[in-house]
Amino acid sequence: MKGRFYFLLSVSIVFLMICIVASLIIGSASITPVEAVRILFSRVSGSLLDVPQSHINIIMNLRLPRTILALIVGLGLSVVGLTYQSVFKNPLADPYIIGVSSGAAFGASVAIALHLDGGYWGIGMINLFAFVGALLVSFTALTISRVNGRIPPTTLLLSGVALGNLLTAGMSLIMFLDHDDMEEIVYWTMGSFVSSSWDKVKFSLVFVSIGVLFLVFYMKELNLMLLGDETASSLGVDVERTKVRIIIISSLVTAACVSVSGIIGFVGLVIPHILRIIAGPDNRRLFFLTLIVGAGFMVFTDTIARYILRPVEIPVGIITALLGGPFFIYLLKRNKGMN
Repeated sequence: MKGRFYFLLSVSIVFLMICIVASLIIGSASITPVEAVRILFSRVSGSLLDVPQSHINIIMNLRLPRTILALIVGLGLSVVGLTYQSVFKNPLADPYIIGVSSGAAFGASVAIALHLDGGYWGIGMINLFAFVGALLVSFTALTISRVNGRIPPTTLLLSGVALGNLLTAGMSLIMFLDHDDMEEIVYWTMGSFVSSSWDKVKFSLVFVSIGVLFLVFYMKELNLMLLGDETASSLGVDVERTKVRIIIISSLVTAACVSVSGIIGFVGLVIPHILRIIAGPDNRRLFFLTLIVGAGFMVFTDTIARYILRPVEIPVGIITALLGGPFFIYLLKRNKGMN
């Protein structure tokens, strides 16, 4: 079993490396893989006098931050999807299940409608409002679903759905009243990495790396919780405290991801499922596979979004939905068959 895991891990790493190189060399400017690698490792490889300066600028200032941002968002959403599916014991759970996406979209819509300029730490007001909106809806859902010190999963899900619908209605109202900014709001909700920057990389990296490092230590508890809350409690797991901690950290990771990329669906849903079918249900192994494959999948879909209709760029959320939608239908039919 360990041999199979290490084989899948090796294949996943190779897949991620191929996606990263493809993302760096594919675009309007033709850059060879050798040039891209030399630019990336210029401090080691030495002089770049024979490489056009424009290629160096494209790699270092445009494609590299975009690739890294897609990688961070992909691994963040995928890992959160994996943890949520275990916490809620629901195969259809994804990072947006408690209304985070609606909170982020509403926050971004408010910032767009108010034409807020400027920002902090290199992050625009739209991104900051989306981040705050996502966090607020998460903590509101947690607060109103708490019953006698416990958070029943069904109550939390319903609270998230109610808040999500409420904020979606608010966003629709903003678009109805502000036709001039409707296109920008709709484009933001589709998800894109077109405005990637090193500042966004740093911002998202702080929250996602802390969250991922935190979540990895809870994989054993998640395995036990899959056996049932009572069984997990009898084996020494503080189920309620573990749930709250995981949901809070996962909300923080999701908010950081969605604030810099917009709403990108299906990644957190399909990647954990595909890997669970291939590698089995052990969350400790799934965690690392999900992290790597999720990052690679997002870089891959972003490259397609940039390339398929060039020079026009498709929002990456459309690509992930086109690839994830058929799998989602398969999942529903599979569950229906099992029932």
